[in-house]
Amino acid sequence: MAEGQAYSKKVMDHFMNPRNMGEIENPSGVGTVGNAKCGDIMRIYLDIDDNQVIRDCKFKTFGCGAAVATSSMATELVIGKTVQEALNVTNKAVMEALDGLPPVKVHCSLLAEESIHAALWDYAKKNNIVIEGLEAPRVDIHEEERQE
Repeated sequence: MAEGQAYSKKVMDHFMNPRNMGEIENPSGVGTVGNAKCGDIMRIYLDIDDNQVIRDCKFKTFGCGAAVATSSMATELVIGKTVQEALNVTNKAVMEALDGLPPVKVHCSLLAEESIHAALWDYAKKNNIVIEGLEAPRVDIHEEERQE
């Protein structure tokens, strides 16, 4: 990561050419998380097959470039994974995949992680199943944004 507030090439690429933007009709799970302080809102849609493998993942994000980039990367990281594997896609994993984020934008990667968890929670509720290690989602992540 360069000094100052510079973004990596990967962040810029995912911002300029976001992957998996849009929504899934009749999704297996949907998760919406926001950050009231910065105004970012992220919605993740999951299409999960009978073997609990994520076939598709789409996102809609209202926010800054870093929020769009972290949403885009998060969708790429969970497609093809089982719900249990997707649970392990942390904000750190998203940031590493993007070659880092400026400290003031770390909360965007937290939004991505929480949106995935919220969508998995929705899926689990709809299907009356328990996903080991999954906790009830937070709708607003501002209390977490200083942690890295």
